[in-house]
Amino acid sequence: MELTLLGTGAPEGLPRPGCPCAVCATALGGAARAATALLVDGVLLLDLTPGAALAAARAGHSLGGVRQVLLSHPHDGPAVEVPAGLPQPGRVPDGRELALLTGHRVRALAMDAPGTGYEVTGPDGDRLLYLPPGCAPAGTGGENGTQTAYEMVLADVAGRPDGLARLRATGAVGPTTDVIAVHVGHDVPSGPELARRLAAAGARAVPDGTTLTVGAYEEVPDVPRRTLVLGGARSGKSVEAERRLEAFPDVEYVATGGLRGGDTEWAERVRAHRERRPGSWRTTETCDLVPLLAAQGPPLLVDCLSLWLTHAMDEVNAWDDDEWAGGGERALRKRVAELTDAVRATRRTLVAVSNEVGSGIVPATASGRRYRDELGRLNAAFASECEHVLLVVAGQALPLRG
Repeated sequence: MELTLLGTGAPEGLPRPGCPCAVCATALGGAARAATALLVDGVLLLDLTPGAALAAARAGHSLGGVRQVLLSHPHDGPAVEVPAGLPQPGRVPDGRELALLTGHRVRALAMDAPGTGYEVTGPDGDRLLYLPPGCAPAGTGGENGTQTAYEMVLADVAGRPDGLARLRATGAVGPTTDVIAVHVGHDVPSGPELARRLAAAGARAVPDGTTLTVGAYEEVPDVPRRTLVLGGARSGKSVEAERRLEAFPDVEYVATGGLRGGDTEWAERVRAHRERRPGSWRTTETCDLVPLLAAQGPPLLVDCLSLWLTHAMDEVNAWDDDEWAGGGERALRKRVAELTDAVRATRRTLVAVSNEVGSGIVPATASGRRYRDELGRLNAAFASECEHVLLVVAGQALPLRG
């Protein structure tokens, strides 16, 4: 099947009319996106949007051969004028299948929000899945909750990464599935930042007017296997780390801080973190990271290394000058080496968070300066074992490696 994306933006397009936000202000020229609409083999149009005929012409196609127009979601605002010669748009009831004379088959899938997903099978047997904006599959799909992977999936990856996680959990998205982000709006930065976020989810974006061949080999973005996210207090580093795994099911969230009895402010921080995480993730409260890294299992998110270091320094009594000089320093170095060796050997996908310190006030005590120095050494050693290293400043993720 040949697929042409007449638009790849959110229903309001990008830039959004009348919106003064920074993303819309910079969405000019090639960064602009019309509302998402897909032309399949010139015979099937998924979502009719304003200017579809002109968009098709700019991409070197015509809508003259379209035999079916299907809508995937409720369209707000004034009705879109149907170009002359096009059939009236409609929607297929959930679970029903539509067969075209051209040999294409379209099956409607139920969503968890208003809208209809469409599975399109071409005459050659290749399959694509198209999901509407803000939607994820309502069911698990397939027998026993599993199914064969699609050759291509087009979905609201930026807005509903959990939908991609569901598809991965059932096998509908596999290692070779070409995942294309559509319905791109102003809720996510464009340009390199969009590409970076999508790559972390194993997806990519393409410009309006791009023609793709379903089933043809494409270089699927490599999902980073080991990532370190650094940042200062309230920089957004934990949110960035969570974002990198929210498109994957069954993540194991490793909290190295645990609960502190009687500390209500800390308890509120822990509660906010838990509520922000997807419900399918499970939490492990431990500082014993080496066995987790050595074991087989789903992706790990470790938050954070600075608390792990505090625990390790407590155990070797590194805060006491005499203990530090009498063997505490050697004991801590050994623990850090064991951890970084485990990071090097792990086969699990890993995202770790740590504080970047030492850029501000020099601690007033020797123990405070010792902690600052040891955290700097830990961050450097850990980063050397990671393919991707990010520094988050004021909510902006700056790639340092990868």
